[in-house]
Amino acid sequence: MRLGLFIFDNDCRVQDNPALEQLAQQVDQLICVYINQPTSPFVQHFSQTSVSSAKQAYLNQTLSELNLSLKQLGQQLFIEDGSFEQQVACYIQHYRITDMGRSVHPGSDEAQQWLALQQAYPLIRFHAANSSCLFEQQQLPFGLTKLPASFTPFRKLVEALEIPKTLPLLKQLPKAPNLLAHAPTAMPPAEGNRYYRGGEQAAQDHLTGYFSSQAASSYKQTRNALSGEDFSTGLSPFLAHGALSPRQAMQALKAYEAEHGANESSYWIYFELLWREYFYWYARAHGDKLFVFSGTTGKTPHCSFYPQRFKQWCSGTTPYPLVNALMHQLNASGWMSNRGRQIVASCLVNELQVDWRYGAAYFEQCLIDYDVASNWGNWQYIAGVGADPRGGRHFDIDKQTAMFDPEQKFIKHWKGQQSVSPLQTSSMVDWPS
Repeated sequence: MRLGLFIFDNDCRVQDNPALEQLAQQVDQLICVYINQPTSPFVQHFSQTSVSSAKQAYLNQTLSELNLSLKQLGQQLFIEDGSFEQQVACYIQHYRITDMGRSVHPGSDEAQQWLALQQAYPLIRFHAANSSCLFEQQQLPFGLTKLPASFTPFRKLVEALEIPKTLPLLKQLPKAPNLLAHAPTAMPPAEGNRYYRGGEQAAQDHLTGYFSSQAASSYKQTRNALSGEDFSTGLSPFLAHGALSPRQAMQALKAYEAEHGANESSYWIYFELLWREYFYWYARAHGDKLFVFSGTTGKTPHCSFYPQRFKQWCSGTTPYPLVNALMHQLNASGWMSNRGRQIVASCLVNELQVDWRYGAAYFEQCLIDYDVASNWGNWQYIAGVGADPRGGRHFDIDKQTAMFDPEQKFIKHWKGQQSVSPLQTSSMVDWPS
């Protein structure tokens, strides 16, 4: 009798989940677990805050829907809070686990956790598969050590590659053991994220709704807006939690183009998915360098840590109304447009001269679409220590306001002007890299 333990993480879905299906085919019984891990000391140090209520509510919704999806296949989700290693060890000690599975995670911490388990339990069979990327590693026309240093050469090498098809509909999973102890299961949250709905069914509903409209045919013209109806695809939160796979998104895009015709805007959706793909492999290739002050380039940014300035940025009380409005939106909803993220990141690094890692860690604690590779990779890009061949980006805030909020409707809606404060000039605090 083979008993499998599947650990959900950034793959909170049952359909088109290669890792889950692979393990299910190898075992007679199955336990499905999600481990809600505490914030790492590294992120706690730099973010100086806990996980936001908006992000936690969105995760709760996602897990609740995952549990419903599992129940339809004769399974259920068990949620554990605490250390990854300790929680997995507890299951191994209490049940005769013969096989363990999970999706490959781009984060270096997660990779190290998986390796440590393999070393600690050599008699257990370990199964892992890519569930959150477009391409398989063997498809890439280069080894990870030869990953292009910037996006454009990567795109030119991979955009014509064939994307593997999504898996056939999964209709059944092995049952859980009868004597399984009662662990906390995912329940509908008392209060969800009032701005965004999470989960696998929500992802499919949104995907259908978006591609039932004509929004994809004008995406390139609307994608830089700060807000509005269907100005963005709205797929990033689902992709980040794995409630939707990038291959499912591509399948829907291709179906749309087959019916309505392809144009530059519909291609741009693929272009943006390729950016996400690039950062996935970027994180896999560079590991811990994703979190280092000098990034992957070894350059030393001209910034440090000014506690009061960072506090102003987090709370949206800087001298810049647009930045304030964007941070208020983030703090309330857990989301911000791509253009907005570029603006506030540039402000923190260039105007406020704060170490970029504080902003990246704060985003990690707040964003409902937090993805380790895209988040930390993009922050390195803005700070000039990562994949940007120009060595960093500096956005003129006045110009950005004139371009994207000329009537200050966004600023007024999110009360950016009401919380303007002079720039604090408190002394900086130096931190080791």
